[in-house]
Amino acid sequence: MTNDPRDLSGARLQTALRQLGRHPQLRASVLALLKRAESQLDYAGPVRDDITGTIADALHDDADTYEKTLADGTRFKFLYRTKIAREFLLADDECPTHVWEPQTTRLLLHLCRDLHADALVGGAYFGDQAILLARALQGASGSVHCFEPNHDQADMLAQNARLNHLDNVRINRCGLWHSSDARLKLDGFDSFANAVSAQADDPQAFSTVSIDDYRAAQGLTLGLLQLDIEGAELSALQGARQTLAEDRPHVVFEVHRDYVDWSHGLAQTDICRYLAEFGYTIHALRDFNSHREMGNKPIELVPLDQVYLDGPAHGFNMVAVMDPAHLPAPLFKRVAHVSPKLLAHKNPALHHPLDGL
Repeated sequence: MTNDPRDLSGARLQTALRQLGRHPQLRASVLALLKRAESQLDYAGPVRDDITGTIADALHDDADTYEKTLADGTRFKFLYRTKIAREFLLADDECPTHVWEPQTTRLLLHLCRDLHADALVGGAYFGDQAILLARALQGASGSVHCFEPNHDQADMLAQNARLNHLDNVRINRCGLWHSSDARLKLDGFDSFANAVSAQADDPQAFSTVSIDDYRAAQGLTLGLLQLDIEGAELSALQGARQTLAEDRPHVVFEVHRDYVDWSHGLAQTDICRYLAEFGYTIHALRDFNSHREMGNKPIELVPLDQVYLDGPAHGFNMVAVMDPAHLPAPLFKRVAHVSPKLLAHKNPALHHPLDGL
């Protein structure tokens, strides 16, 4: 080890910042400084991802927990583990309107309006979307059936249901799959983990259930499916054939180039071809993969054959409905030849909302 004070090697700096972060008041002061710095830094790239967020991450460890309240009074406790927590914590507003992915949140809340059925969320995490859906469905006597095999996040989801006095959140600590007899485990860290095959005696293994089997066992009518399960979306939908045919639910799902081959266009991907068999109309949803207030800007949707897909490996959300009238103007706006990835630091013609940031 060198005693040169100019030696700011990664490990040394990481240790120093983490020690600073063990003092809650000092940590809060540093986070406030980072938020102010974002508006003053002259930097062409993603300031938070490259600079301020990196420092914020170094202040924390995996056990650090926060509580934050939305503008509508919804309360969340969450572990500081991934970008979802970081973005929520560093939100511009003390009481923001959402946790993560603003337009996805608005889309989901719109789709559950007058649903008169239950919702199912695969990859419910700590409830960033599921808790808001449960609040919206509570008056209509609808429930949100959550699937989250990550034990720490499932525990946090349960805490958030109690924190908001919700009795319509059903938590399943298993995975969605095309069958109900598989054993899987999570490979990767926290929200980035994807499901892989596991031996039956693996202590990290969890069981799977198909949506059709779960629906039948619970006697449900499902009006909305939301799937963000790191590449297992198609398998989960293959286990929902009867549900799709009979209940005709709205479906919001993620695609990512690490798991989905879209080299011949989105319409030719296995998951879109599968949903099209049931008569679904499918659009890519333009959104920030972060926390950003969007106000009343239209939710922009891109038809399958008009999506700009070039660039590094990335993912985004899509929406499938049986009747396009469920996505009406002026709340929704069809746009063409743009990327679903909204990125403030990228080409505005491709990566900004058409109405501007």
